[in-house]
Amino acid sequence: MDVAVVVVYLVAMIAFGFWGKRRATTQSDFLVAGRRLGPLLYSGTMAAVVLGGASTIGAVGLGYQYGLSGMWLVVAIGVGIVALSLLFAGRVQRLGVYTVSQMLELRYGPGSSLLSGVVMWAYTLMLSATSTIAYATIFAALLDLPKITAIVIGGGVVVIYSTLGGMWSITLTDFVQFVIKTVGVFLILLPIAVHRSGGFAGLATQLPSSALSLTTIGGGTIVTYFVVYSFGLLIGQDIWQRVFTARSPGVARWAGTAAGVYCLAYGVAGALIGMTAKVLLPTLSSRDDAFASLVEATMPPVLAGLVLAAALAAVMSTSSGALIATATVFSQDIVGRLRRGREASPAEPGTVESDAHEVRGNRLYVAGFGVVMVLIACLLQDVVAALTVAYDILVGGLLVPILGGLLWRRGTNRGALAATAVGVVGTLTTMLALGDIYANEPIYVGILGGLIALVIGSLTSPPAAPEVLDHWDRRSGATPSSSEVSSRARTERA
Repeated sequence: MDVAVVVVYLVAMIAFGFWGKRRATTQSDFLVAGRRLGPLLYSGTMAAVVLGGASTIGAVGLGYQYGLSGMWLVVAIGVGIVALSLLFAGRVQRLGVYTVSQMLELRYGPGSSLLSGVVMWAYTLMLSATSTIAYATIFAALLDLPKITAIVIGGGVVVIYSTLGGMWSITLTDFVQFVIKTVGVFLILLPIAVHRSGGFAGLATQLPSSALSLTTIGGGTIVTYFVVYSFGLLIGQDIWQRVFTARSPGVARWAGTAAGVYCLAYGVAGALIGMTAKVLLPTLSSRDDAFASLVEATMPPVLAGLVLAAALAAVMSTSSGALIATATVFSQDIVGRLRRGREASPAEPGTVESDAHEVRGNRLYVAGFGVVMVLIACLLQDVVAALTVAYDILVGGLLVPILGGLLWRRGTNRGALAATAVGVVGTLTTMLALGDIYANEPIYVGILGGLIALVIGSLTSPPAAPEVLDHWDRRSGATPSSSEVSSRARTERA
């Protein structure tokens, strides 16, 4: 019965792909769901894309090993979504672009997007591959399938529905996955597992006092989670592409905040589930087995199928979001510019596109990178190391130019390029010098070096052209300062 439930779920995901295909008739539909999502769909899909295998299977494992402090990884993700939603999502939504690099081009002018596009593409491709590997854990619990077979099955379903309808298919499937995750984790697994463990009082008496501490996992680890994941979620293409789907700045701001708060609750639930697994199954050989083993030990078949479908939903939502982000960045920021031999201006909102040609081309990119995603997932050995490197490069190379463009109007194209280059090189060089992929220092060196490069590069180059800033203000809804208005007026009079 549990296998039957999961099979029905997989078939339903493909069916939603065909449903989404009917709605994906333009490039805007395919890449950003026509920029038409309301609060319910938007908050559900935003929560779905950020809560993947690491936030579900991984977070339960952290709760198994460290107790309540295992929640910090997912809490850092939730904080990142809340910060993005309250501080930047409204302006980001108004831009009417498809990629983070197009935002940089709007803000700094032509020349800043190709390098950032390459960095973002590498990050999203690695994110899609590493999230795909988690299928092996889920299918192993169901059918004892080998790793490669499990990856091909799970990844194949994601590639099919993502290719068919693009962001519309992903939105529909993500919302269903959000509902399944909510029911499976909050309404089934958590209450049953807590009850079987003797309730919250039973957890407190059967676990060591360290399991109830918020700092058992270590202060350095907690700080690293916030630096890597909170900052990473502020600037990731997979997250921004969801912001672009909102129908208004208000939806992006407040429905996104609701998704972030949901993530905070999800983090606490995952840690508690891990703690119950420690009570009921104290001798597991690997903490990452805690989720599937707990389901097998405590659930009747039908409920087990629903909960395992919830884990599968978590993995699929992240995998599909990263896949379409990879294809979008490659087609818009890399191929689009190299094909033209010049910097292409981001499309104005409402631009008429050759719809059939654009949708067909984007489908080919999604399908192609879907195959690459599955192949990398089958070959990749150290998943955590690969994901750590990807996040470090993303945050070290792009955090400063992106936030600098949103917060500092004196920033220039030269400064942004220097910040990206110095940030990436500084992060990788420090990582190699220390010989430790998991060290905190590389990302700090990348951010600090990028900040210095942005300031020096911007102050030693002419300010961004007035027409560039005017265009940015119009697209983002920003209002220039009174001194800037006066300065521009003096320049025009002169």
